[in-house]
Amino acid sequence: MQNAGFAALRLNWRYLAFEVPPQDLRAALAGAKAMRFAGVNLTVPHKLLAVEMMDALDESAQTWGAVNTVRFEGRDPQGLWQPLAALTGAPSEVRACGFNTDADAITRAAREDLGIELARSKVLLLGAGGAGRAAALKLAAEKVGRLYLVNRTASKAETLAQEIRQRYPDVSVSVGYPSASVDLVLNATSLGLKAEDPLPYEDRCFSLRQTSAVFDMIYRPAETRLLREARAAGCRAANGMGMLLYQGAKALELWTGRDAPVEPMRRALQQALAGA
Repeated sequence: MQNAGFAALRLNWRYLAFEVPPQDLRAALAGAKAMRFAGVNLTVPHKLLAVEMMDALDESAQTWGAVNTVRFEGRDPQGLWQPLAALTGAPSEVRACGFNTDADAITRAAREDLGIELARSKVLLLGAGGAGRAAALKLAAEKVGRLYLVNRTASKAETLAQEIRQRYPDVSVSVGYPSASVDLVLNATSLGLKAEDPLPYEDRCFSLRQTSAVFDMIYRPAETRLLREARAAGCRAANGMGMLLYQGAKALELWTGRDAPVEPMRRALQQALAGA
């Protein structure tokens, strides 16, 4: 996806994957910084760990409490921090600035893939871990009408609910399943990655006939059991490919300072996932 974006922009850049154990993350970031990488993406479990390793945090990372995109920046002749791609010559001072492009990608995918307008909508969110927390806070920021949080460990969901009540007092949030219908069910758990996984919700507590749309953050496999059952129940359904695409497109824009060529990136991503 990223390499297709670079090619469309005619940039002599390359996006590569590196497996980095959590205990080596600080050293890996320091190495990328020393080698003047334009930036890096981070996935679990690095998103939370990296927050304390950044020289600076963008408002997005501060708001959602996680870093999935790092941009390396240098000082220009006026002393202002600029993306390395925008500078000529080698700056003497470089910093790592952390961003979060996940949260905006979640809501953009919900709108574009499912036609959901989140303001005043009722949402059941499954999962209160790293991905679930970012999704819950973003949904609250979008002023959903009511947010239901369900997590295997109820105390974790309650802690998240308390945070939302403090930060977004106008949003109605509760822990547990809704008794009435909702506009959207969003799965932020890992249940569905394996074919033998159970559904991410208790079917004795909730039925998919209580919703009209289901969004599963999982994109591989392309169709989880949750999505199959959602479609069978007549729901609009989407996997996490849109979220993956939009967070990546935003990261490319942060590194290059140019608009992301979304369609070539989408086609490359679809081909990669189809061949997985």
